[in-house]
Amino acid sequence: MSIQKENYRNVSENPCNMCMPLGGIIAFKGIEGSMTLLHGSQGCATYMRRTISEHYEEPIDVASSSLNEKGTVFGGEDNLKKGLDNVRLLYKPKMIGVLTTCLAETIGEDIGGITGRYLQDRGLTDLPIVNVSTPGYGGSHSEGYWHTIYRIVSSLACDRTSHSKINVIVPHISAADLREIKRMLREMDLDFTLLPDYADTLDAPYSKPYKKIPDGGTKLEDIRRMPGAKATLEIGLTVEDAQSAGKYLETEFGVPLFRVPLPVGIESTDIFFDTLKIISGKAITDEITRERGRLLDGMFDSHKYNFLGRAVIFGEPEQVYAATRLCLENGIHPLIIATGSRSKKLEQLLHLEIAKTNSATHGYDEKFIIMGDTDFAHILEKSKELNVNLAIGHSEGKILTERADIPLVRYGFPIIDRVGGQRMVSAGYQGSLSFLDRLTNTLLENKYRNYRQTMYGKYYSVSAK
Repeated sequence: MSIQKENYRNVSENPCNMCMPLGGIIAFKGIEGSMTLLHGSQGCATYMRRTISEHYEEPIDVASSSLNEKGTVFGGEDNLKKGLDNVRLLYKPKMIGVLTTCLAETIGEDIGGITGRYLQDRGLTDLPIVNVSTPGYGGSHSEGYWHTIYRIVSSLACDRTSHSKINVIVPHISAADLREIKRMLREMDLDFTLLPDYADTLDAPYSKPYKKIPDGGTKLEDIRRMPGAKATLEIGLTVEDAQSAGKYLETEFGVPLFRVPLPVGIESTDIFFDTLKIISGKAITDEITRERGRLLDGMFDSHKYNFLGRAVIFGEPEQVYAATRLCLENGIHPLIIATGSRSKKLEQLLHLEIAKTNSATHGYDEKFIIMGDTDFAHILEKSKELNVNLAIGHSEGKILTERADIPLVRYGFPIIDRVGGQRMVSAGYQGSLSFLDRLTNTLLENKYRNYRQTMYGKYYSVSAK
């Protein structure tokens, strides 16, 4: 008789991602005068408001159609129309974004038909309503973010009149990183449309009186004029073509598309500036050159410590890819690279990066694991197995510190157990240096915290035997 030692387990425990509509809310927050309505239960809106509010430390208003049992059985059209009436009355938005939830998608709500009839019934001709299908089981918050940007552009962009601006489409990054990217673009003396721009709407300066919809965000008129831009710079190598607003503008309007990685680390930031140089014909400024030099100097300073690093990196695909490249060019071994998304592009890109580093020239022969659509139970298990000593990712990864004593460098979204997640800078030469310092200092802190115990165990206790 055999004894079964393990019971079968195929569940997701503590997933490595948030719900798809949550990413859509963040994208809509980057549009001037925009208000979001979630077609689903109250609980969905509450969970997302709380998570975004804890990270950005701002009041987050998200309306809900409050679908209940009756609406689920007989349809939620009345709920959605009442919700739209209330949003117009209370917020007076310039645009409304309607996101769906699992419940609305499962009962087969025709959101486009409902909102179309609503606009017709109310005689509204100047209020855009952008509908986005974002069931929680349809993807992670990262897919929700990119899909919402795609829907905003495909719904609003229409003016082909040529102008000199550059479209800059950004992944979900901190508000401080958005401000850093805008500073770099201005340093290059470029005229641009940044989409979405939540640098102020999700990290607003203190002011009175309180505004239900904060100032800031990408102007609707600028979005309408995106087809006439000189080019589109899409910061997102991991985004699929079907969710790419840059690809849409290229296909539908012939706007040249340039895709670059998130400018984190020396190589990715070089690509960012070299591409701007190609698009604009303008030279890289002396200030940018000095910032690059300071990053190189910092890399020399920290490289001798970073070889100790055996890292697990997790989060949204674009940020995971950026952090992996930063680690590889600074001597940290990324042993586990994990995301809650299902990104084939990320997997392909990571194989190319690791293959370059594994070449005979570099002599890097560590095994590595790529984990997609995963959770922290599996990440923890593999981290113990591979003796990981550094975790890089959002706050949900604190379980690695609690259960395996692996120090966590907080990066990405959400950061809810520390303040200032929205103010962390990791982009550009300056941001990369700050990020690198955080990694190196965490390794040093861990080394010196255990130094005497490690040396005693390694040399003295052995010789005493």
